[in-house]
Amino acid sequence: MNYIFAEGLSKMYAEKQLFENIDISINKGQKVALIARNGTGKTTLLRCIAGIDVPDSGRLETHPNITIGYLEQMTDLPENATVLEAIFQTDNPILQLIKAYETCLLEQELNPSDALTEELQKLMQQMDLQGAWDYEVKMKEILFKLKINKLQQPVSQLSGGQKKRISLAAILVQQPDLMILDEPTNHLDIGMIEWLEQYLAKTKSAILLVSHDRYFIDKITNEIIEIERGQSFKYKGNYAYYLEKKAERHLNMRANLDNAQKLYKRELEWMRRQPKARTTKAKSRIDSFYDVKKKAHQKIGEESVSLNIKTERIGSKILEFHYVNKSYGDFKIMEDFFYKFRRFERVGIVGENGTGKTTFLKMIMGEEKPSSGKIVIGETVKIGYYRQEDIALNDAKRIIETVRDVAEYIQLEKGQKLTAAALLERFLFPRSRHFDYVSVLSGGEKRRLHLLTILMRNPNFLILDEPTNDLDLMTLNVLEDFLLDFSGCLLIVTHDRYFMDKLVEHLFIFEGNGKVRDFPGNYTDYRLAIAKEKKAEAAAAEAQKAVAEKKTNDWRDTSEKRKLSYKEKREFESLETEIEQLEEQKAELETKLGNGGDTQQIMDWSNELSTVLVNLETKTDRWLELSEYV
Repeated sequence: MNYIFAEGLSKMYAEKQLFENIDISINKGQKVALIARNGTGKTTLLRCIAGIDVPDSGRLETHPNITIGYLEQMTDLPENATVLEAIFQTDNPILQLIKAYETCLLEQELNPSDALTEELQKLMQQMDLQGAWDYEVKMKEILFKLKINKLQQPVSQLSGGQKKRISLAAILVQQPDLMILDEPTNHLDIGMIEWLEQYLAKTKSAILLVSHDRYFIDKITNEIIEIERGQSFKYKGNYAYYLEKKAERHLNMRANLDNAQKLYKRELEWMRRQPKARTTKAKSRIDSFYDVKKKAHQKIGEESVSLNIKTERIGSKILEFHYVNKSYGDFKIMEDFFYKFRRFERVGIVGENGTGKTTFLKMIMGEEKPSSGKIVIGETVKIGYYRQEDIALNDAKRIIETVRDVAEYIQLEKGQKLTAAALLERFLFPRSRHFDYVSVLSGGEKRRLHLLTILMRNPNFLILDEPTNDLDLMTLNVLEDFLLDFSGCLLIVTHDRYFMDKLVEHLFIFEGNGKVRDFPGNYTDYRLAIAKEKKAEAAAAEAQKAVAEKKTNDWRDTSEKRKLSYKEKREFESLETEIEQLEEQKAELETKLGNGGDTQQIMDWSNELSTVLVNLETKTDRWLELSEYV
């Protein structure tokens, strides 16, 4: 079943061609990743397919009987709504029923009344009839995994990251036929991303995905569509397969380019020898010459950067933490943390959202003070700090001016220099765009430019807080190449596991409650170590269980020889009577609860039933123990 069929789609923004003649087809169950540079219209293309925007030309058909869920890169939730209302913005009758049930449940907890109790019972009956409990269980799992628990909180009080998670939860809860997801891993910690990978890999929904997370793409998708220089290329397979086939395509392109350049050279010589008067045959060859010229001057699109930047000398004292503590009231971020950075260290920081990773960076920068302890920074240290928020760029300036305001050039090894214009080219800003205004850049392009202004300051200690957010995969490859050559210290907070695996040598794990673990290795090493630890713990628990069972069996073997005492016989007989009475009380209370009553009665009966069940279990266990010797 074909969900989406798009042919020859084109779109202009102002005077810029975003994409041209793009073909996309998405079928039932298909999971597709869309890969392209920032600024080439990925988000606009998704909006067209979702029916929010309209292409300038081309044919776009959507199956009339499918539902589409679209996660935008920049969320747009109603500010006056609650979290619960934002999640259930749908016409799906089952989800509307669950919304009514959850709303009634919350109101009953806050202001209990007989009317709400009656309404809740009616909604529970409807949930039974509609088979909505499975939906409700899935919804609770989604909200729990994405750490959404304050359902009555107004959307206006939420951070950008919280809004993105709520928008994602809304789509997952609705379970549409087609999910269109624009950077779904932004603002998720690594634990959430790994859960989302598993969830999307199992879902029956078709998926069209834009993401910079290469592990995420690799585990979810079965097709890659790449937009490169206005053309679309399809690869049937995951990200690893795409890399392999793209390399083969570029190899073939290089061979064709070599042939085209040789032919162009011969044809250019012929053109220069020809007289002004042309025969019909010559004119045909002239027309062909311009086609050859176009092929000979095409670019393959491979980018890598090896700069060998001359960083300022860094002394033996770099960055030291002397028994640092940091807390906000009872909430501990760091407790007695001691560490001394060494030259050329590359450290990754991992931890769930809210464990204090960004606070840790702000303490280094002096924007936050430790509660106790001391942070010492060496005199030769020159820090470059890339933040995940507050990108301060002047929209009224041109791209080249923004970089030149920092420095005209950057110093390389062996006395060489690299100009601002040349560095812009290395980071995928072609000369044709250097005089564009910052205001026309996409979100990812602005992040790339902001990062470039930090690198132009030539720091010897780089701190990168979520540098991969909103960057395209081509830019990430360039950035990784640059950082691999970087000869200073590197401190990275990122949820991009591929990026971290490639660049860091050991990790600070923020485990919560003030504990920071220093782990030697990259993120994959850490996950393997954790898996090994869990396996060892499970084996130890199994061994303890076996020992305990053996002791129990040994005790039973030796105790079979003894007889019950007179007191134990009387206890055994009385237990039978008491168990019968408790069973009757249990049945009576269950009947009362089934018939219903006012709120206070239901609470009293429920508490009484809990007490009866505990006593029944205790006395039954004792009866079984004594029955061994009767």
